[in-house]
Amino acid sequence: MSGHSKWKNIMHKKEKTDAQRAKVFTKIGKEMAIAIRDGGPDPVSNGKLADLISKAKSLNVPNDNIDRIIKKFSANDAASYDEITYEGYGPSGVAVIVKTATDNRNRTAGAIRHYFDKFGGNLGQSGCVSYMFNDAGVIIIDGESVKNEDKLMEDALEAGASDFSAEDGVYEVTTEVSDLQAVKTALAGKGYVVVSAEEDKIPTSYVTLSDEEDIKKMNLLLEYLEDDDDVQDVYHNWEE
Repeated sequence: MSGHSKWKNIMHKKEKTDAQRAKVFTKIGKEMAIAIRDGGPDPVSNGKLADLISKAKSLNVPNDNIDRIIKKFSANDAASYDEITYEGYGPSGVAVIVKTATDNRNRTAGAIRHYFDKFGGNLGQSGCVSYMFNDAGVIIIDGESVKNEDKLMEDALEAGASDFSAEDGVYEVTTEVSDLQAVKTALAGKGYVVVSAEEDKIPTSYVTLSDEEDIKKMNLLLEYLEDDDDVQDVYHNWEE
């Protein structure tokens, strides 16, 4: 989720309870099903699927689960999920974008609207907040594979990255969406271990919440959205 780093989001997902982790498995299974539907079951030729397999492994999804998903949707390519994006405002005008994958549009739309209404926000029209975000590619590099931070930055920029940041031994490389695969491939080719490579939405400005009730409601809104099986990603501009 934007509003904090992609790496922190990955670690947050890894630390979930077993019941919550099962939901993570379900969600990434949907993402893989859609990737297979759109690009085929071979991760060599389907870069999106390859990235999702890496992401699944980083979240401790068992290899058996990954293989089962690939076999299931290779044999039956009728992955009947619609990808729908919702936009709205949380408490005090926090911009929120919710990406979903659903086999029941009415169920999902009703649930998303209920969460916004329940926690002091409101669901808006398509485009009402997306202009506040820039699309980008975000690559997370495993710090243990980095021998020299300056060299990594040099290699990343040379490969076409647009930005680079390092914090507590975690390295985040930002690219244009169209350059994500090429930069990821170039860095992996130089021996860097890619933890994840995903499209992201980066806020152009942030909202700070000072009212305790607003903070509580915003946390609950994000919690309910993340807990919904149909929700794949949530982006926001709350400066936590």
